[in-house]
Amino acid sequence: MITSPLKAAPPGRRTRPAGGGGRYGFAAFMRGVRSNIGLKLLSLALAIGLWMFVNAGQHGALESFQAPISYRDLPPGFVITNPHPEFVRIQVAGPRTLLSLIDPARLTLHLDLTGVGVGQASFKIGPDSFAVPRQTNVTSVSPSQIVLDIDRVVTRTLPVRLITEGAPAEGYKVASTEVIPPKVDVRGPSRELARLDEVETEPLAIEGISSDLDRTIDLTAPGGSVRLQSGEVEARVTLEPVIASREFRDVPVQVRDAAFRFRVEPKRITMVLRGPLLTLAKLDLRNAVYVEAGGLPPGSYSLPVQANLPDDVAIARQAPARVRVRMFRETQARGK
Repeated sequence: MITSPLKAAPPGRRTRPAGGGGRYGFAAFMRGVRSNIGLKLLSLALAIGLWMFVNAGQHGALESFQAPISYRDLPPGFVITNPHPEFVRIQVAGPRTLLSLIDPARLTLHLDLTGVGVGQASFKIGPDSFAVPRQTNVTSVSPSQIVLDIDRVVTRTLPVRLITEGAPAEGYKVASTEVIPPKVDVRGPSRELARLDEVETEPLAIEGISSDLDRTIDLTAPGGSVRLQSGEVEARVTLEPVIASREFRDVPVQVRDAAFRFRVEPKRITMVLRGPLLTLAKLDLRNAVYVEAGGLPPGSYSLPVQANLPDDVAIARQAPARVRVRMFRETQARGK
């Protein structure tokens, strides 16, 4: 086998080493970089963001929370009478990543009311009252103390007072009022009930009524923690006429059943009548006042004045009470 001799490279010219090198290797690297630059930039941004998140999460921060309050195990028959908070505001310090994981519902403050009695119960609230994650701590609590007024729940029976609004129609007035039942049971804290003497109804409108009224009406809640065992009663309003006096002047006196001609002195009198205002207002006495002369012979007589009046009207005063009647011998003309 004949081999040809190895030729030398021309002067000034380098041979390319096997496996690449020099500018040929850098060019290949740059081609690889350019071919995946978008993916590489995204990876770099994610790496920087993760580093910043971890680094920032390790720095201290301060966060405020509203921790719910649970009042539990209050003895039967007792009640809290004063306004009391439903939340406690706390501030927690620690790494921001841990603070972001805190659930306010898990910070609930449980106040144990077992064994409390009538009076005040005071509870101090400190940082150790709340379960927060490790590496965090409670720096402030507001309020730092809760004071509860505790009272015993009792039942009392109180009278009911009917409240009316307005006035009846002219000529009428309220004779009486009644509620059925006249008393109701109320339940609440003993100190609140001790200040109550009665329970009032809602106002009952009686403006312009002219007859008795019977209606169901609501009771007014006493307020506070007091509760009514029944919320309504039956209300009754009874009316009666307004009684008044009225003076009648120059009332003519009639002579009845006279067989002879007559003369009466005085012919007119004054009367004061007493009775219902509406009846007196429309009363006409022109033919109601008289003296009885039936069967009297001629002569002079002092006769009592009489009057035809409604049953509910009475004579309070009259002047004069008697009149003089003189009967003449001449007979009365027919029709007189």
